[in-house]
Amino acid sequence: MQEIPLLEIQGLSVHYGGIQALQAIDLTIYPGEVVTLIGSNGAGKSTTLRAISRIVNAHQGQILYNHENITRRRPHEVVKLGIAHSPEGRRVLSRQTVLDNLELGAYTRSSRRSIQSDIEQQFRLFPRLAERKNQLAGTLSGGEQQMLAIARALMSRPKLLLLDEPSLGLAPTIVREIFTIIQNLRETGVTILLVEQNANLALQIADRGYVLETGCITLFNKASELLKDDRVRQAYLG
Repeated sequence: MQEIPLLEIQGLSVHYGGIQALQAIDLTIYPGEVVTLIGSNGAGKSTTLRAISRIVNAHQGQILYNHENITRRRPHEVVKLGIAHSPEGRRVLSRQTVLDNLELGAYTRSSRRSIQSDIEQQFRLFPRLAERKNQLAGTLSGGEQQMLAIARALMSRPKLLLLDEPSLGLAPTIVREIFTIIQNLRETGVTILLVEQNANLALQIADRGYVLETGCITLFNKASELLKDDRVRQAYLG
């Protein structure tokens, strides 16, 4: 693992009107890591991902990616730099086919040959999508839509993948399948920031974790240590 961070968040605050969603948080991710962000609903986890991908604006602080300050960058510029976001709720384009969704994931790219090659790569990673490539995304099962959301994000060839609640609403067998895919992605060199309601599962596959409570980072450590931490066990591990 390299010493130089791929992503560094410094004193990041985000406001929604008069509500402070994030309060001066610091977070660091190194190349090749899986880092998980855990916390209760409304803690600010999704807001953190939206701030990184520039869907919401920072009120204070800065976001450094690969030594570059991206705090004021536009969302499509952030994608070009190598950050992809698979949002909560999957947000697939339901009236478009699986293939159309994948092609739209590569909207910042121009080489048809490399885009086609990457589509084939996604079909190897997600064989079920290959079987349904001409099917409308809205007719897929929840698990298949989640696979499509991840595959679509990967079509921009990200160095950093932001995954927001990939297990939400899925059956346990499908959740295990999704988490196996996440582990396989790490082996291909993709760095992952994972927001996940299933804290136990997230910490089992992560290198490090941060606990977010009412917009503040209250705890961070190696994932293996957080799994043993009494505060984390009582609040999030049941």
